[in-house]
Formats: sequence, structure tokens, C-alpha cells
Amino acid sequence: MRRKIIAGNWKMNKTGAEAIELAKALKVKSVNIERADMVICPPFTALYQTAEIIKASKIKLGAQNVYWEDSGAFTGEISLPMLKDAGCEYAIIGHSERRQFFGETDETVNRKIQKVTGSDLTAIVCVGETLEQRKAGDTERIINTQISNGFAGITQEQMKRIIIAYEPIWAIGTGMTATPEQAEDVHLFIRNLIKSLYGAAAADMIRIQYGGSVKPDNAAELLSQPDIDGALVGGASLKADAFIEIIKAA
Repeated sequence: MRRKIIAGNWKMNKTGAEAIELAKALKVKSVNIERADMVICPPFTALYQTAEIIKASKIKLGAQNVYWEDSGAFTGEISLPMLKDAGCEYAIIGHSERRQFFGETDETVNRKIQKVTGSDLTAIVCVGETLEQRKAGDTERIINTQISNGFAGITQEQMKRIIIAYEPIWAIGTGMTATPEQAEDVHLFIRNLIKSLYGAAAADMIRIQYGGSVKPDNAAELLSQPDIDGALVGGASLKADAFIEIIKAA
């Protein structure tokens, strides 16, 4: 049985002091959590402070983005060695907001996956469709394209360092949520796609998170679906009590 994993994407929220406060609360409240993995992804400016707080706890640190070069004239980017130095063990790649606002493409997602999975970090790779694409019946075609192109050249060995996050774009920050049945259908499609690309063992092993307005009151029903292995949580991860309730649901 795949172990659930809940990751909190703090997005562009929390100063250093605010991040310390939230991390301290999560550290205390997560003491008795045994059956799920926990990851928090603060903004880059708060990674060091957060890492210090969650040392010796069950919470792991992740980044919201990464570049594919180790160093160089890439103003505004952050490298894998920098993330490792800050204490990160995970990196989110291809979030819909990166694709929508900052020009992320399947090609750049692929380059980032290659970089992260060639190290000892784990990539949380995001895929998902817009409302217009869902209404047009294009969900599976969009997901197929994003995974086929984004995972080009990725080996079975590298797949061991990948988590997929299905995030219907129409459900991110909108209050709308895919029904458990809708989410499960896409998760199963993704698992079968991985099976066709990498075989049954890889498909059974890979963890697929759901992301899209996950809250304490809908987490249990979503996470009870057989192919939903966790959640990538946005707004609810900014409040310790809400985030812990979602983890308990897992």
C-alpha cells in the first residue's frame, strides 16, 4: 500500500518570522502523526529559517521551484545546490501558476525533472487542465501531453524520485473542488499512463497527489479514493490546525 504524502505549498506567503511561527506550530502538532509523510514548501526567503525549526521533526522541507543549471547568469533563479544547502528534500516543478504566469512549458518541466531526479531530491511534478479544457472533454489529452513531454527521457530509476500532483487548474484557489469521483478518474488515468510508459511496477509505486482547494472538510473523502495518494495543499497549508487536520485525514 502506498504511503500518503501531504505537501503544503505556501506560495508567495509568509515572511521569515511568520514562517518560523507556522513551522513551530506544525512541529508541535505533528508529533503524533505516524502514517503519512509531511512536506512544507515555504518561499525561498524562509527556507533556512524553516529548516532550522523542523530539524529532528517528521516534517520535510521542499521548494516551490528550481532551475536546471547549478550556477550562472540566471537572475532571479535558484539552483539545486542552493536548495540542498537550505535543507530541501523536495522541489515542486511545473505548478500551474508557474505555467500560467511565468512561461513554464513541458520542455522546461522536463529539464527541471532531469535535474532534480539526478540528485537526491524528490520532484513533485504538477499536471492539470483548465476549466475550458475539461468542458471540451480534453482532460485526458492534456494530461497525456504534459506527462509524455514532461517525462521525455526520464528513466525507470528516475521515476523513483518523482511524485505526480494532479491539480485541475479550475479548482485552484477558486473554492471549486473536483468531486472525489472526478479526481479518482484522472488519477487512475495517470496511473495507467505511467503503466504504459514505465510498466506495472512503476505505476503501482508512484504516488499521485490531488491538488485543488483541498480543505479539512473534503480531505477525507478525496484521500479515501484508491488512486489518490496524498494532497498538494495551498491556502489550507497556511494555517497549522487546518493543515494538520488534512494530514490526519490521510
